[in-house]
Amino acid sequence: MPVMAVPAVPEIVLHSATPASGLRRLIASGAHPDPKPPYWAYHWAGGAVLARYFLDHPEIVRGRHVLDLGAGSGIVGIAAAKAGAMRVTAAETDGNAIAAQQLNAGLNGVCLTSMHADVTAGPVLDRVLDVDLVAAGDLFYAPDLAQRVLLFLDRCLLAGATVLIGDPGRAHLPRERLRLIAEYAVPDFGQVTDAKVNAGVFALI
Repeated sequence: MPVMAVPAVPEIVLHSATPASGLRRLIASGAHPDPKPPYWAYHWAGGAVLARYFLDHPEIVRGRHVLDLGAGSGIVGIAAAKAGAMRVTAAETDGNAIAAQQLNAGLNGVCLTSMHADVTAGPVLDRVLDVDLVAAGDLFYAPDLAQRVLLFLDRCLLAGATVLIGDPGRAHLPRERLRLIAEYAVPDFGQVTDAKVNAGVFALI
């Protein structure tokens, strides 16, 4: 996977998928007991818009402990670290994404604590609620996932954390609970070259 600057966030470089990467073989081979599509290897609008926002407004994350929920390749957490976050935890359920996070963090000269777990359920939850800010990029594309994520984010709000969501308007985004604070035109997963969508950064209220 070649190292490339992220469209709309050129300050960050990532190992990125290309047609020649062959990532689909991770699923087709059956080598992994619970294979997942390699979503982490592609640029999603929700992650890109949060990363852009953090780099443009470093005061939002400076000196804070940030949880990057569903972190994928780590773009949001990397942006938070580059913007001055005191500590960044990148939570992800895909083991391949965990490996990619650490490689990408090294490429960008920052440190991330990767957590290979579903933090939306079970006792793991109690270990991450000491965070100051929770960032959730593009986690409202499926109804069951959206429900679990929103319940978790509500518990984070009750614990005193700020919750920011990056999303281009997926079907299960809880719009009635959100306040728009920024908007950017960024590329999205599956878009043709140079195509962009308007994606927002929202505060959960």
